[in-house]
Amino acid sequence: MIKAVIFDFDGTIVDTESLWFKVFKDVLSKDYGFELKLEEFAKCIGTTDDILFDYIDCTHGISINRNAVKEKTEQVFHSQKDILTLREGVQELIEKFAEKGLKLGVASSSGREWVLHYLKEFGIERHFQIIKTKEDVEKVKPDPALYIKALEEMGVKPEEAIAIEDSANGSIAAIMAGMHCAAVPNDVTDFLTFHEKVLRYKAFSEILFEELVK
Repeated sequence: MIKAVIFDFDGTIVDTESLWFKVFKDVLSKDYGFELKLEEFAKCIGTTDDILFDYIDCTHGISINRNAVKEKTEQVFHSQKDILTLREGVQELIEKFAEKGLKLGVASSSGREWVLHYLKEFGIERHFQIIKTKEDVEKVKPDPALYIKALEEMGVKPEEAIAIEDSANGSIAAIMAGMHCAAVPNDVTDFLTFHEKVLRYKAFSEILFEELVK
């Protein structure tokens, strides 16, 4: 029986990933003449940007200043962040789980300040008992450490919990932690292939509570 649900944050609760792709694509194109493809950007979704920078350096021989790119993309991102909203149907799902008495948590490869800012801004922080971010582990997703830490603190066994993800890296972390996993991809992760154990949905409204907790 499912006792806990742990949500990924970026791309799952808020679709920051689509905006990040647009920003990275624009900055790399304008400043470096590099055309970023979605399939390459997607490899870093749910984990760290280092995978993307390694790809650019090794595959195309373009040496870029990573700190400069990160600073520029963050500036552009924050200038456009007002367009960000909760993904359609996710708040209703979170509230439904909370009403049913399930323990709720967040496990994100992003920083704590980043995650808390948006959870507070959208008024949903109160629903989550546990929030685990990159500061809590040595390795982020696809390593299972974030989920394992969350499970331990929540006091539930892996088989008693389900992760809600949007990316392949995130779902791998959940499966490796021994959890059940459901994925609701966004515009930039929709083309990805997920682990065979992952339940894939097109929208949060498709997730039926009774089906998920069995």
